[in-house]
Amino acid sequence: MQKEILNFDYYNPTHIIFGKDRFAELNEVIPQDKKVLILYGGGSVKRFGTLDKVKAALKSREVGEFGGIEANPTYETLIKAIQLVKEEGYDFLLAVGGGSVIDGTKFVAAGALFEGNPIDIFGSGIGEKRPITEALPFGTVLTLPATGSEMNSGGVITFVEKKAKLGFGSAFTYPVFSLLDPELTYTLPKRQLANGIMDAYVHVMEQYMTYPVGALLQDRYAESLLQTLIEIGPAVIEEDNHDYNTRATFMWSATNALNGTLSRGVPQDWASHSLGHEITALYGIDHARTLAIVLPSLLNVRREEKHEKLVQYAERVWGITSGTDDEKIDAAIVKTREFFESLGAGTRFSDYGLGDEVVDLLVDQLERHGLTSISERGDQTLEISRKIYTNAL
Repeated sequence: MQKEILNFDYYNPTHIIFGKDRFAELNEVIPQDKKVLILYGGGSVKRFGTLDKVKAALKSREVGEFGGIEANPTYETLIKAIQLVKEEGYDFLLAVGGGSVIDGTKFVAAGALFEGNPIDIFGSGIGEKRPITEALPFGTVLTLPATGSEMNSGGVITFVEKKAKLGFGSAFTYPVFSLLDPELTYTLPKRQLANGIMDAYVHVMEQYMTYPVGALLQDRYAESLLQTLIEIGPAVIEEDNHDYNTRATFMWSATNALNGTLSRGVPQDWASHSLGHEITALYGIDHARTLAIVLPSLLNVRREEKHEKLVQYAERVWGITSGTDDEKIDAAIVKTREFFESLGAGTRFSDYGLGDEVVDLLVDQLERHGLTSISERGDQTLEISRKIYTNAL
């Protein structure tokens, strides 16, 4: 069967402002007539002076604040931000934080102009799933590399009452600009740095670990990102290692892992994320660590469906060139698991004090949210997902 790159469109309007000492440029890239609402998470942007730098750059502006966006941004909190935007007439949003704050800001930008109830931006039994047709303009100041949300149009929101974690996106929810200063990562704790490496790694895998379509450039680009993350991972999480180039490479790698370039013309999976989201929704485990639980297990259970790419991954990314195909695949899965564990993440449910009681509950969640035929071919049934969860015990 002939392998051909899939048809695709590519659109990414986000202006990247990368490097040191560029906060003053915020005043230039936000139109002068805009009333700006700054959105952020906990107290870290205040404690480490990032919020002060942003406000100093915008000192001549009319600026408001909305804090308290959670590590898994909740619908319940973000609805309050939407109300504030409407009541006080903000017409430009500025996210200062990591992927969660940026995802939340995307939802606020869309929800503030959405006709009707913003819950209908989502489907999966939560809302009516109607398209986003407009959104307020927004920019970002990235403090935690991980999700790539600073250069893409998607987001993930948590519904506390409904115990769900759902994605959304549109052509209207790209940031106008994103300021990426690698020095902002110097204050991050080891756990968050490790999470960022793992999150970026699995983002690449979701777009790469499918089946070959002859996309030579996309494959090599994905493999170079994976190898880069493997190479820099230990240095990134090393205590007090503030090497600028290491952190700059980390930040730009995480952005490129999910800015839309890798996914053009190739099939995508995203089953690891679907299964991982349900673990976070029920048990509150960090998103990246749920991916560390799911991915090695998924690769093992889906080894036949992903055979060609798994062999390619073993040979090109991990340099495993001897043995049978199955031996190469086994070794590559072990290497993947060991990499996550070297970053301090458990890769089995038992590492988090969870046992086989989780499997039925998680599979029920998948069914409730309509995730019954996922993966790059749509052939990952609930029974296969059950095997993946069970394999991860």
